Amino acid sequence: MNRLPRRRRAACLVTAVALTAATAGCSALGAGGSAKGQYVVWDPYPQFDAGSPWAALLDSCGAQAGVKVVRNTFDTGEMTGLLEAAVAQSAQPDVLIVDNPAVADLVGRGLLTTTDQSGIATSAVQPNLLAAGQDHTGTYGTPIGANTLALYYNKNLLRSAGVDISTVKDWASLTDALAKVTSSGKQGITFVGAASEEETFQFLPWFWGAGAQLTRLDSVQARSALSLWTDWVHHGYTTLVANSPTQGDSWKNFQTGQVAFAENGTWELPSAKQLPFGYGIIPVPAEGGGDAPVPLGGEFVTIPVQKNAARYAASNKIVTCLTSADNSYATDRTLSYIAPTTAVQGKQVTADPSLAVWRRAVQDAKGRTSDNLGSKYAGISQALANAVSTSLSGNKTPQAALHAAAQTAGAAK
Repeated sequence: MNRLPRRRRAACLVTAVALTAATAGCSALGAGGSAKGQYVVWDPYPQFDAGSPWAALLDSCGAQAGVKVVRNTFDTGEMTGLLEAAVAQSAQPDVLIVDNPAVADLVGRGLLTTTDQSGIATSAVQPNLLAAGQDHTGTYGTPIGANTLALYYNKNLLRSAGVDISTVKDWASLTDALAKVTSSGKQGITFVGAASEEETFQFLPWFWGAGAQLTRLDSVQARSALSLWTDWVHHGYTTLVANSPTQGDSWKNFQTGQVAFAENGTWELPSAKQLPFGYGIIPVPAEGGGDAPVPLGGEFVTIPVQKNAARYAASNKIVTCLTSADNSYATDRTLSYIAPTTAVQGKQVTADPSLAVWRRAVQDAKGRTSDNLGSKYAGISQALANAVSTSLSGNKTPQAALHAAAQTAGAAK
């Protein structure tokens, strides 16, 4: 996911009706309407303005490809509608950087080229990361980097509560730690409680860590995972659901210094380094011990289908430049992502040993649309998120909530 906290609206956003720039000086045209020698790149990073290293990299990659890059940023939640409107006007971008779960949906709509068509090289990419952009018909783009989840912990609170972090290895030992922290007058853990993709993203390590599958939302394993979270809420081990509707809000709870654990992602590392208390990071534990599989976040660099296939050659050069080893290292450091290749990951960990736990998590991460879910994932995710929120609020038991989710997800397939 991208960085899951919702991004602010892009400063230069294509409107679905007119396909005109929202602000002066920003081109909204794609291949069908661009001037000769211009190649349009859409990216979901409005936080990086025209003077940023990211914008400079885009310009540099365009120059290396012998073209001028025209950049347009967008709000992730509006991307699909904007792209479809652009395609209808033959104004789609030449290069599209998109949250990895959206790849399957765009493929289902026939909007993306395969790497065989576009010529993008992917042999160096870690297979589980590349899988987030694959289905039985091919590979659609390449990851620019990856993020995922782990557990941040407050060393001071755990020490005061008599918890040795080295003993937290499974659900039982984690729950015991939460009980001790709560008994000491502090909060145990914070996570997202609102029914959204962010909630599904945060619940999946526990769901998969119990052995559950997204194709069977009402399994015994799924009930075990939801019962864990529901019991934590019932016993007061977690912050109130209303206080953590997004990962950003959940992180703010952890920043108060009153919460022992926070499930959150690589994107909070810069903020974590500014915390006024000692912190550490451990992988999310599976139910019976070991590391739970965690969901893969991050974006794919893709090449949309063009009527003029001759454009793919320059687009491929831009993508190759953006994802080269040197540029990948710089960009993923800026994004606080883990690189998609083992060589660059090694360079990252050498420069910052604290990234080792994140490299370990990313190497075991799983694409949300994997298991041949493709475009079905969106409906399954929303059904699961609704079940989690319904159970945490006490309106339904975990079993009843998941049964309803399974029926909803089945009807949506």
